[in-house]
Amino acid sequence: MSTLKKMKILTDSAQYDLCDYVSHHKSSQINLPGIYEAIGHNGCKVPLFKTLLTNSCKNDCKYCINQSKRNFTRLELAPEELAKSFLGYYNRGLVNGLFLSSGISGDVDSTMEKQIETVSLLRKKYGYDDYIHLKIVPGASKDSIKRAMALSNRVSINIEAATSSGLAELSSTKDYNKDILKRLSWINSLQNKSSTYPNSTHTTQLIIGANNESDKEILSRMEKLYKKSNLKRTYFSAFTPVEETEFMNKEACSTDRTAKLYNADSLLNEYNYKVKELVFDENDKLSLTQDPKILAAKNMNIFPVEINSAPLVELIRVPGIGVKSARRIISIRNKIPFSNKEQLRKLGVIVDRAEPYIKISGEFQTTFDY
Repeated sequence: MSTLKKMKILTDSAQYDLCDYVSHHKSSQINLPGIYEAIGHNGCKVPLFKTLLTNSCKNDCKYCINQSKRNFTRLELAPEELAKSFLGYYNRGLVNGLFLSSGISGDVDSTMEKQIETVSLLRKKYGYDDYIHLKIVPGASKDSIKRAMALSNRVSINIEAATSSGLAELSSTKDYNKDILKRLSWINSLQNKSSTYPNSTHTTQLIIGANNESDKEILSRMEKLYKKSNLKRTYFSAFTPVEETEFMNKEACSTDRTAKLYNADSLLNEYNYKVKELVFDENDKLSLTQDPKILAAKNMNIFPVEINSAPLVELIRVPGIGVKSARRIISIRNKIPFSNKEQLRKLGVIVDRAEPYIKISGEFQTTFDY
């Protein structure tokens, strides 16, 4: 089979590893397989070449297109073959980086070795010095994680679920605490204790809706991880049933749910919220129709806050005020106090949302609209 045909299959299988907040499960172009636009939370678009090294896998994840029990053609790109294919795209200006993941062919160590060999060829043989995101295989050795981090701008390991029981619903071949959380801890420890990985960051991903975990359980796990690690961000993949898997008849997860999880997760990761400050329904789910920041504000007794004197921790809790605009407010008011809401609007504040929660020089609106 030609390299192009193998790339088409392997890059389409890689769509389930997310690199953006917007799209879920999309195929790339037939003649240019593997090009995906990574879209960050700031809206910046970066074209990446995203592929699996192999779709062979020993794991039995019940939702996964590459699970061991599924009957389909298994393929693999050799490290040299993959490196040259990527460089063909990069040198033509079609992509700005590589996103490399893999099923587990044979054993964990050999799979990690092939991924590391691929990025090592790019760095050392071909002199490539741009962006590489490498997925760490659950159960990888500390040595292979060290080498992967030394060669990559970003590494990640998918925790898939918020709890060990939640992962058990998805797979019988992975140990949540040993294969995943322990490896995540190693990644964080290596970043903190060594100057070898100054530019390497790490992320993770969960499958949402494939098991019975609630939004509160999911966000509680993320709160713990953000508290004790330097985890850059979390991706939430909405479960979609795949033919010939155990979960093929299971209902797909609404992307409305993952959208609200992203909203709430940003409150934990960027705004220093606690899970106990968020509002959940009787089933521990987030509202699909209301902003979690506005719902959280309803239970806070700090409002309205004075724009000209409130500390940062209070300003960022105002709906419509982000971290950047809060810092700008503090910087400007130290020189010239604010006198009207139009001044805030020019800083990027969503004034219509913020107005019920603020005072400007002692004046405020008392009507809250929920």
